[in-house]
Amino acid sequence: MSVLTFHLITIFPNFFDGPLSHGIVGQAQKKKKISIQIHDLRGFTQDRHKTVDDRPFGGGEGMILKPEPIFRAVEKIYGIGSGIDRKVILLSPQGRKFNQEIAFELSMCQRMTLICGRYEGVDERVREYLTDDEISIGDYVLSGGELAACVLLDAVTRLVPGVLNKDSSRLNESFTRRNLSGSENHQSYTILDHPHYTRPESFDGLKVPELLMSGDHKKIGLWRRKKGIEKTLKNRPDLLQYDRLSEADKRLLELKLEP
Repeated sequence: MSVLTFHLITIFPNFFDGPLSHGIVGQAQKKKKISIQIHDLRGFTQDRHKTVDDRPFGGGEGMILKPEPIFRAVEKIYGIGSGIDRKVILLSPQGRKFNQEIAFELSMCQRMTLICGRYEGVDERVREYLTDDEISIGDYVLSGGELAACVLLDAVTRLVPGVLNKDSSRLNESFTRRNLSGSENHQSYTILDHPHYTRPESFDGLKVPELLMSGDHKKIGLWRRKKGIEKTLKNRPDLLQYDRLSEADKRLLELKLEP
């Protein structure tokens, strides 16, 4: 049985005790669908002070993570040289922006190493000669890559086959390209998830849409697609604009589906 193994290189190994022991990630480890190994970067230093950072050449503010401990850590994980399953990722604000497509891509890996940056960054030689990818979780700056590693690990884990009770759940979430209506006339877009409701049917006078209790699955599918498109056009116009919609979806937006 294939197990996706995450190797996390960090100067704060205890940081992950809580975030990675609960919820889907915790259950995935119990099911032996994923394995998480934490590597303390200070354990790969060779001086008595366990130094992992130093001042930047050329001057400037802040400290830079030294290359030697990071190279040694990766060599310990993979051995000398590279294998076909080698995937070393640097988490930094300069990387390509993480999204659901990248999460699917990474969920196909056998094992990956996440380097958690700190301070003003890492020595450029790590980026140029050691890493296979560089990923950012958004256009903002964090104190370090540990939080970003948790975000990436959670998003990837839920896409690993067998992690969720129903594998179809991972294919029907926000940011997933899908055709909810099942009709060939409706184009596949990257859209946000549709609204969800559960019991009670009425709460403080707020009622669940009657259509969802009708048993008409074709109409429910159309309603869900319509609501997903409407939400995306309103909240995330960077993902989808009205002009890109197919004629069928434009007609769908005008269609009255609820009683």
